[in-house]
Amino acid sequence: MPADFPFLPLRYKSAGMSKSKIPETEIIPPNKAEALDQLEARQAQEWAAFQPIKSLATTMDAKFKIPGVPFPIGLDAIVGLIPGIGDTISLGVAGYIVARGWQFGLGSHRLFQMVFNIFIDWLIGLVPVIGDLFDVGWQGNLRNTRIIEEALEKRWAKERAELIGE
Repeated sequence: MPADFPFLPLRYKSAGMSKSKIPETEIIPPNKAEALDQLEARQAQEWAAFQPIKSLATTMDAKFKIPGVPFPIGLDAIVGLIPGIGDTISLGVAGYIVARGWQFGLGSHRLFQMVFNIFIDWLIGLVPVIGDLFDVGWQGNLRNTRIIEEALEKRWAKERAELIGE
């Protein structure tokens, strides 16, 4: 190897922010290492901004364990017991989650999926008893956070691949 061979730092390929895969070693050219660091810092900020949304969705859909009930329930199901207005109140929280998805730059197809999820949750939730049972199983807010999370991870992988040239 010639003496003027540039130092190539070893980095790890990331599979989004989920860290669910074993990292693979790769070589990053020095001119791209700094840009990659900036990209990863921005993605980490987005991940941190996403966490409160995920926590809110969990609180609304699956926060509380009730003895004798085999699955967790959330505030959405509890507030939904208020006739007429309970599901409309929950609609505001669901709308906030969709708005945050828009701020994260989700495409119109994914935003439509999210709006459809909350529309179904709201519409069926208006029916007494049946709507309340549906709320427990549907978990529209958690569905919507999964849509956001999948979109972010897909975008991050694409950004990283474009930067490195994979």
